[in-house]
Amino acid sequence: MSLPLDSDLLRTFLAVADAGNLTRAADIVRRTQSAVSMQIKRLEDLVGLPLFERHSRGVVLTTDGLRLVDKARHIVTLLDDTATAMRQPALGGSVRIGISEEYINSTLPTALGAFAAIHPGVEVTVQQGTSMSNLADLEAGEIDIAVVFEPGGRSRNEVLMVDPTVWVTSDQHGTHMRQPLPIATYTYIEGGWCDDLAMKSLKRRDIESRIAFVSRTTSGLIAAVLSGLAVAPLSRSAIPPNCRELAEEDGFGIIDLSNVVLRTRPGTRSETIDAMAEAIRRAFRAGMN
Repeated sequence: MSLPLDSDLLRTFLAVADAGNLTRAADIVRRTQSAVSMQIKRLEDLVGLPLFERHSRGVVLTTDGLRLVDKARHIVTLLDDTATAMRQPALGGSVRIGISEEYINSTLPTALGAFAAIHPGVEVTVQQGTSMSNLADLEAGEIDIAVVFEPGGRSRNEVLMVDPTVWVTSDQHGTHMRQPLPIATYTYIEGGWCDDLAMKSLKRRDIESRIAFVSRTTSGLIAAVLSGLAVAPLSRSAIPPNCRELAEEDGFGIIDLSNVVLRTRPGTRSETIDAMAEAIRRAFRAGMN
């Protein structure tokens, strides 16, 4: 019969994984380095697998350690959310969210799960849309919170993260090696987003290309990349499994930097809206760790 995992051991494990160094991790969890080392050894004994490889400059996660990171982070977040729920009164009412497609299947479920654990009585409505359509709906009072893209750099709005747009290829198909380069894009209309940014990035590098796939959605571009039909410009956070970013060493590089910002409608703030906004912030912070 296997012994249950101690959440305290998981917190120390995450501190070491994030810091990459036992000394820095000890500062984070406020323990001695030897105590941290003992906790990691105990956790490795419990799971029966080595979680870190030791090097002169610190530690790196093993394959099994990488498998544990996401699960450990989920467990610790759930425990923290439960503790918060017990300290806060449950809210009621409703909140309406508009969010870009890139975060519908990643960050948003984390935010909604944490929020629902604390405020199960709140009626939540979510709409997926472009940044332009979500901002228009926010202005019209049809949604309360919008998570949208804006150009990178300094912003007057609350920046949740900076998410670069990059060229993405399939690991399996090596599509980026073909000539001319087959690309997937949102539009091929002159003056469209792809012509203005992604296409210019190819022209600067003298990369000859052809449009192989046109889609109105990010999921369409992802499908084109996964199938090996084309490479595509995607937000770095939206890169699917078995695919990778085409970096400078591949002859490509970052297309553009975008701020992901959180907007709320002026004059309509409430405890419920503020609580959902905080859940979204926490989910983005967790995703960056």
